[in-house]
Amino acid sequence: MEWMILPFKRYAEFSGRSRRMEYWMFTLLNFIVFAVIFGIQAATGGFDETALADASDPFAIYGQMFSGVGLILLVYWLAILVPSIAVNIRRLHDRDMSGWWYLGFIVASMIPFVGIIAGIAYLVLMFLPGTDGPNRFGPDPKGGGEPEVFE
Repeated sequence: MEWMILPFKRYAEFSGRSRRMEYWMFTLLNFIVFAVIFGIQAATGGFDETALADASDPFAIYGQMFSGVGLILLVYWLAILVPSIAVNIRRLHDRDMSGWWYLGFIVASMIPFVGIIAGIAYLVLMFLPGTDGPNRFGPDPKGGGEPEVFE
């Protein structure tokens, strides 16, 4: 549980490095929360109301989506926006890559067909281990290669 909430403790910390465990446990937490919120929305008929929205009013669907349980989804998404960006950038730092690569992957994902390749490449990067020992973004979060570890 500690790994899941660590990005909230480091809310807007864009410097330093994050381990794979921190990134993937935060991702798992978000998946679980979104699944629960979507489950509650489906159980309370939130999706049925969206289907019944007035087709002549283009904003009616947004009123249906972001009322009740949909509002909880929006608030949670806003709450995790900054920590998600920060943990992604720190994870790239652990691979000894600049945080600007994250913006590059976001832009590349908007291009048809290239986005699929960029998404797969980013997923692979998130699975790869970080660089051993300190790099230009800070010490190894695992503590490997540090003289204090061997004393």
